[in-house]
Amino acid sequence: MTYDEAMKRLEQLMQQLESGEALSMTEYKQKAGEVRELARFCREQLAGMAQETEEKA
Repeated sequence: MTYDEAMKRLEQLMQQLESGEALSMTEYKQKAGEVRELARFCREQLAGMAQETEEKA
């Protein structure tokens, strides 16, 4: 998965969670877990990019 793909999925999930759409507790927990994992992935990608930039400077 790329950073852009992860961000797009994060946006989709956040819209679903913020829309007030009726979700079961199981669905909510699943989506919230996916949001956490995608956010972690994106943070790691950004940290890696920052480190690469610092190493090149």
